[in-house]
Amino acid sequence: MPASERLGSYLKRAEQALNATKHAALRPAGLTVPQYAALLLLSENPGMSAAALARACAVTPPTMNTVLKNLQERGLVERTPHAWHGNVLETRLTERGREVTADADVRAVRVERALAAEFTEEERATLIALLGRCVDVLEAVRPEPGA
Repeated sequence: MPASERLGSYLKRAEQALNATKHAALRPAGLTVPQYAALLLLSENPGMSAAALARACAVTPPTMNTVLKNLQERGLVERTPHAWHGNVLETRLTERGREVTADADVRAVRVERALAAEFTEEERATLIALLGRCVDVLEAVRPEPGA
């Protein structure tokens, strides 16, 4: 199959372009895309564990632990033991974390709006549905580990 017919390369290029554009937009806020994603999720779900954040951000647990360590060192998040599960750390935004997240979100939303503006409402709905189908089929055909 020629490269020009491989959907995966188009999906990858679109993802890379989105990440590069968001990275540039978030740089003035002092955040990377993974840091922003974690902060945004925490703003909507205070107390999430590192493991839950890793799953939601589609990164490995060690990667998320590094992201959270960096955010904690900057005073943007605080981590405290869960009330019932002492080995689980709950993560919450600090006041400074809420301020940085709000600034970063304005910047990221500009990117998302610029992208969305290129499509009609019907095209956006179609694109979302098509990308959802891509995810569904790729998850269905994913080989088992070691297979």
